[in-house]
Amino acid sequence: MLDFMDRVQNAFLDATGWNRDSSYATLNASARALLDFPTPLGLRLNLASLSSPQLATSYTLGSLGIVNGSISYLYSSLPLPLVSSTAALDLRTATLGYRQLRELAPPPTPESYEIWHGGRRIDERAALLYGRMYLPASTLEALYLRRLSPTRQLRLTAVSDSRLKPHGGTIMAMLQHDCGKYSHELLYSTDVALLGWRGLYNFGRDPRTTPTPPKLAADKPVGRFSAGAELYYGVLNKSAGLSTGVRYTTLPTHPGIPLTMTVTLNPLMGALSATYAVRAGEGAAFASRFEFNMYSYESDVVVGCELWRRKTEAGGGGGGEKRVTAEGTVDHDANGRAGSVGGEGVLKAKLNQKGELGVLWEGRVKELLFSVGGLVDVRRREGMVKALGVEVQYSS
Repeated sequence: MLDFMDRVQNAFLDATGWNRDSSYATLNASARALLDFPTPLGLRLNLASLSSPQLATSYTLGSLGIVNGSISYLYSSLPLPLVSSTAALDLRTATLGYRQLRELAPPPTPESYEIWHGGRRIDERAALLYGRMYLPASTLEALYLRRLSPTRQLRLTAVSDSRLKPHGGTIMAMLQHDCGKYSHELLYSTDVALLGWRGLYNFGRDPRTTPTPPKLAADKPVGRFSAGAELYYGVLNKSAGLSTGVRYTTLPTHPGIPLTMTVTLNPLMGALSATYAVRAGEGAAFASRFEFNMYSYESDVVVGCELWRRKTEAGGGGGGEKRVTAEGTVDHDANGRAGSVGGEGVLKAKLNQKGELGVLWEGRVKELLFSVGGLVDVRRREGMVKALGVEVQYSS
């Protein structure tokens, strides 16, 4: 389940019109959400508040052998359109699952960012500041996010910890560019002086020249094919990394069942991965992943699913974009999630060929959000439970 600060940062990106799905880093977002979801470990309590539309605070307390926690503060130069109260929150915006990608939209024009008053331009570039301190380790995390132009964004992240060698911390800078048809990112990290680039190209319609998608026959499949790659090089340790991948996903006007297929390849390590994710019906999604190493001939298979429990009363859920399919009316929220309107709980499960079964239940009790889950090794007769935990969130 997303914590409060993650939801606030997503609200900032949505408020500035930044497409979070237009990146090579999110190529396998649907499959990862269904197959790699983390299970809670121990007991954890998260209290948060949006004291004003531009300022948020969060406090976390955990217990796993020793008591630990964190304190977080966030400031946004823009008022954030966020439902902060856990009592009124649509549960689908706080969980990760199958993501229904939308049609590509043209980037905002520079004139749309201009605000004039008395003949003077008074607008400012949107910015976000975030800091988090972990206790008792005294580890400090920081994030600076700034929208430079309608198609560019700067992201600076930093970590300060005495255990990090040799300088006790690291800083990473990332310059992101997204024009709809394609996107790319340049990054630099002080850790081993890492230089990197990654990009994603969407085949088909260019939203800059054709803002409106063409009308197709009602029974014709509607999807998007994308290809991308990433390249990294560590200057100090003289090591490199490379991966490439392709994705096919259906769009909201697709007449059939929504699905996403991806294939990624890391030629240097010989790693090949293929995923398939599908949303079957209003409240169910399934995914599978096959991994194979061409050098060691090792392989792995993972399957997973999520099942939503729906509210019985009508009129629940948030006001999202709706479309009608053979299964009925489906709601798409601001995060691209698709599922039943007003879901009050979701069960997630995953199983790999090693016999490790992960189960997670996320739901709401009155004004509290909770996550209960564990990891079990079904092949063992003793010590089957490898992880077990409960996480509770409250925000106002």
